[in-house]
Amino acid sequence: MVAAVGLLLAFALTCMLLTKLSSFLPKDAGRAFAHDGSLSAGKPRGAGIIFVLVFIAAAILFAPVSVETMIYLMLIAGEMLTGYMDDAAEHPWNEYKKGLLDLIIAIILAVTYLNHNESSFTLATMGITVTVPPVVFAVLTVILVWTSINVTNCADGVDGLSGTLVLVTLTTIYVINGILGKGSDLQYLILLFGICILGYLWYNATPSRLLMGDAGSRAMGIFISIAILKTGSPFLYIPAAIVLILDGGLGLVKVALLRFLKIGILKHTRTPLHDHVRKVMGWSNTQTVFRFAIIQIVVSAATVYLLLMRK
Repeated sequence: MVAAVGLLLAFALTCMLLTKLSSFLPKDAGRAFAHDGSLSAGKPRGAGIIFVLVFIAAAILFAPVSVETMIYLMLIAGEMLTGYMDDAAEHPWNEYKKGLLDLIIAIILAVTYLNHNESSFTLATMGITVTVPPVVFAVLTVILVWTSINVTNCADGVDGLSGTLVLVTLTTIYVINGILGKGSDLQYLILLFGICILGYLWYNATPSRLLMGDAGSRAMGIFISIAILKTGSPFLYIPAAIVLILDGGLGLVKVALLRFLKIGILKHTRTPLHDHVRKVMGWSNTQTVFRFAIIQIVVSAATVYLLLMRK
């Protein structure tokens, strides 16, 4: 009963604080290279600091928090704070600086996970468990965490899009945990984080009143990676977050290949993909959010069905 009340309080507090404190947030300058990016100019940015802090406070007050979980909450807070400092900076942070900070946090998360869990994972759709050397598992974990942070961040560019996609992904992970009987210590936190995102989406639906900024998107990304790790089947991240991966990840691959290997790909495709479908295909913001969410729901439903049949 207390935990259920905690969910309600977290939603109410998120909504109230976003209303009361949004005027103190930095203002968005508009994104020069994003489709309709100028429409965001002047809106409060960095609202992620509010709903993420509400989540962390509610988690400590209403959830049974172990040492492992407390470290995860601290890493989420660290990712949120680095994102917020970028949001509030007069000039955006250098991408290498942000990437390095993400890497450091990812390494700490990998070490923490291995200190409390085995270096094994299950290929859930095949029912195969694989044990690898801790160093190999750590490297794979760092890749997962870094990727999740950055693709989620890059997918944040349309009112309500990344928040909605993250909600679908977290719901998928919640159901996966129930099927596999894993991650019981994180189930409540998944619900709690989703509730806080819903409080934010109350104000971010088109036409939005405020933006989460890097403070929100980076925190959401690292939480997804933690949640999928605790399922014991981290490769399920691919189907559970496929739209986030494609929307935010293709741009990262495109830029990296061009910058470091001088290889040009997707020359006629704008990235992130949410800019392509709006600019080239003529989708409205609402169509983009609904259609991307529908694609993720369909893939998630198919994944859940496969797991149920395997069980």
